[in-house]
Amino acid sequence: MASDQASGASAKADAAHSGPARPLSRKTLFYYGLADMPIQMAGIPVAAFIPNYYGQDLGVSLGAVGTIWLLTRLFDAVSDPLIGWLSDRTQTRWGRRRVWMVAAVPILMLAVYKLFMPDPAAVSAGYLLGWLVALWVGWTMLFIPYYAWAAELSPDYNERTRITGWRSWIGMAANVVSKVVPVIAIYCCAFGGTEETLFLIGTMTLILLPVTVGLTVMKVPEGQDYLPTRIPLVRGLKLMWQNAPFKRLVLAFFINQLGSSISTALVVFYIRVVLQEDAMPIVFLLTYYLFNLSGIPLWIWFSGKVGKHRAWCIGLGLFATCQCGYLLLGPGDFIYMLPIGAATGFLGGSFWVLPNSMKADVIDVDTLNTGEDRAAWYFAVWSFTTKVGQSIGPWLALTLLAFVGYDPASQPEPTEGGLLGLKLLYVFGPACGFWLAALIAWNHPLTESRHREIRANLETVRGRSG
Repeated sequence: MASDQASGASAKADAAHSGPARPLSRKTLFYYGLADMPIQMAGIPVAAFIPNYYGQDLGVSLGAVGTIWLLTRLFDAVSDPLIGWLSDRTQTRWGRRRVWMVAAVPILMLAVYKLFMPDPAAVSAGYLLGWLVALWVGWTMLFIPYYAWAAELSPDYNERTRITGWRSWIGMAANVVSKVVPVIAIYCCAFGGTEETLFLIGTMTLILLPVTVGLTVMKVPEGQDYLPTRIPLVRGLKLMWQNAPFKRLVLAFFINQLGSSISTALVVFYIRVVLQEDAMPIVFLLTYYLFNLSGIPLWIWFSGKVGKHRAWCIGLGLFATCQCGYLLLGPGDFIYMLPIGAATGFLGGSFWVLPNSMKADVIDVDTLNTGEDRAAWYFAVWSFTTKVGQSIGPWLALTLLAFVGYDPASQPEPTEGGLLGLKLLYVFGPACGFWLAALIAWNHPLTESRHREIRANLETVRGRSG
């Protein structure tokens, strides 16, 4: 009991803004990272399997699926900034982040159940639209306060990379486990396919959501020394637009997400149609995310040597180059897809850690300029940008796929032009996005030395106001 109290006191000291920054304990980092497990476990199936399942197996046209993805993300244009703004202004005895996370859990559980385990007779475009909106509302309520909380756990440039690294590694470990179970089911129980994969991952997500979020909010204390926000919503957004490092970072990340979402939306189509391997998408995703997981510690180390933005750009450029290898594959070549997936998975580890750590740094620029801690506002805009990229990407990919002649709802057998279009979209959609994002982020101005100056100025201002 005494040791638990000492641990809690230590974690509270970890989270404080004032005084010299100290590394967070591993216990605090572990419990903080747990809530990312259901986010990462469900995120990839929603992006990769749901469009394919509803479009190829449940009879919703690809054009409708793509449009629904776009419409639900446009809804986020209102919900994301609103929830971020409300989270920053929330004041309770339990803090301003944890209450939102707890409230999100039942909404997410119901939406995951309806989307991952639908009654085929009840499925329609309206069904998909309604439950996707519910999913994204719950997702926003969990994701924005949770990720904003990370920026408030430590003011240190490299410690923030450590925080996002732990969170990303734990979340990615859950992602890998969620792929291992369906693969075991395929080879040991002959239980495989898109519907079966969604059932297994949905069940694991429903179990993990209340357990992991509950442990995070109970075991990680939330700091109370923040500067409460009083800036009105519209004026606050204008001030955010004046934050030049944030604008460059969010543009590069938007294009990164656009490329990633095209890849994620098309990977199941590519494996099932181009390579003609119906049960193998989950095997590929397991390989990809296993190497993704193994790459995260290296990218944390490498960013400390060359800087966060340069490490991220190197990962982007090499990933785009490796992606071109898929042009060479055809029916029966799934085995050759795996080494390319392993390489891109390892390189993609940089996407999970570094931009999120950089995001926490650019918030300090705003805090210095406004005198308020508005982390959730920034994470709301970041989340909205991410979601727009993740909606435009699938919408663009699926719309172009239908345009070039591939739409299984109306034409079960793809044409030669449809197959070629699918392959070109899967290769060059992500590759072009990653190369462009690397060019934008290469000269990001907020280096470690510049961030140290900002933190020193911020501590001086806090000392004067105190």
